[in-house]
Amino acid sequence: MPAPVFGLAPEWLLSRGAPVADALVLSHPEQHERLRVACPEAAPTAVLAGDPCFDRILAARPYRERFRRALGIRPGQQLVLLNSTWSSESLFGDGPGGGDVVAALLDRVAAEFPVDEYRFAAVLHPNIWYGHGPGQIRAWLDRARRAGLALIDPLKGWRQALLAADAVIGDHGSVTYYAAALGTPVLLGAAPLDALDPDAPISAFIREAPRLEPDASLAAQIGGLIGRHRPLPGPAEFTTSVPGESAVRLRRLFYSMLGAPEPDGPASLKPLPLPEHEAGKATVPLHVRSRVLGPGEVAVSRWASARPCTGSAHDEELHVAVHEDTREVDQLDLADVIFRDGAPDDPRFGSTSIWTAEVLRRHPGCSLAAYVTGPSACVVRVRGEEPLRMAAAPGADAEDVSGVDPAACASALYAWLTTGGPDATAADERLARVVTDGLSVRTGDRLHRVQVAPLTPPGRGLTE
Repeated sequence: MPAPVFGLAPEWLLSRGAPVADALVLSHPEQHERLRVACPEAAPTAVLAGDPCFDRILAARPYRERFRRALGIRPGQQLVLLNSTWSSESLFGDGPGGGDVVAALLDRVAAEFPVDEYRFAAVLHPNIWYGHGPGQIRAWLDRARRAGLALIDPLKGWRQALLAADAVIGDHGSVTYYAAALGTPVLLGAAPLDALDPDAPISAFIREAPRLEPDASLAAQIGGLIGRHRPLPGPAEFTTSVPGESAVRLRRLFYSMLGAPEPDGPASLKPLPLPEHEAGKATVPLHVRSRVLGPGEVAVSRWASARPCTGSAHDEELHVAVHEDTREVDQLDLADVIFRDGAPDDPRFGSTSIWTAEVLRRHPGCSLAAYVTGPSACVVRVRGEEPLRMAAAPGADAEDVSGVDPAACASALYAWLTTGGPDATAADERLARVVTDGLSVRTGDRLHRVQVAPLTPPGRGLTE
């Protein structure tokens, strides 16, 4: 005997043989056909009224870039969303071998994706939060969050995050299906067909969508998913047959059931709000690979893996950059670069000049301290030198201004100064060169031009 169809079977729709609802809202005629088969007694109550949740998402599409900025996504950075419904077979459940799918994924995320080129976010079904408790969820995802993972509010922010995403790793839940309906590339990390109605459109999607290969490179799979993506037609076709009409249809239904006339004016849905800004701050120690590409030009990639980078190219240098607020406080004494972020006039730190000098005194093994004062600027102090300000070079286009984390620029400066060994004379000459000509920083395939200048012009006192 086939399993009952979730949401359409008699045990959900009937009481003593009669429909429990006066109206059963459906988003597509195919659901009506399945309802006739699964529970014919309830079929007369069906009303085609669309999908108000998806209509709100569609209406907010023009604001995608705002939602990306709210999540701290920089130009050129890719946002990958991890999505899980609730069940032991979901992405957040147990894997085929009894392992934790999400935990294994997050270890690979830290090892395979440089933080300046990718950002990850997680949308977990509300029942996961309520089943385990918010404290337990945050504890399980603690290191990933300190490595930059955005943990999205399960009720308020998931639609905006879905619109912001460049790719989704998901399962058989509705959020993953919504992603596919939007045309977003989807990789299935869990796909339990036996939990679904075989005649439902989502079953066809699960059979056709690409699946995560556990033993293959995750970075290569995501890159291929985005680069070769061709949207499957089913999700967009079957999510709703009347896109944009749910407000009108639902209001008409509600007032007809009340026996009252509809209000004057158009029916509408509440627009999706713009979430609070959440910077993609990584406080775990970062392993930095760097390579000098030419005069005043440095490529950097920063990695949040708990294990040091290995297998670097012969011309790459490695160093460690650590946020001052790191939980791994023992790593501060091993850091080559120590950084933090905050308002330049935060009285707790005295000034950016005072803070950078204090950090270098406290940590004698550190060579450079950087205080990030905004999305495109920081104050740095090289050991033995006066503080400098690094900022997007004048004339940089609007995207370039916020296109790179200033802490990555600080690491690029450190790499530029230390190339060729510890020769102090050479380092002084290199520092003078970038103060005169600026520094070019490459992250991934993007090049950012950065101006380096004394924090305080000659003859003036320190004000930062």
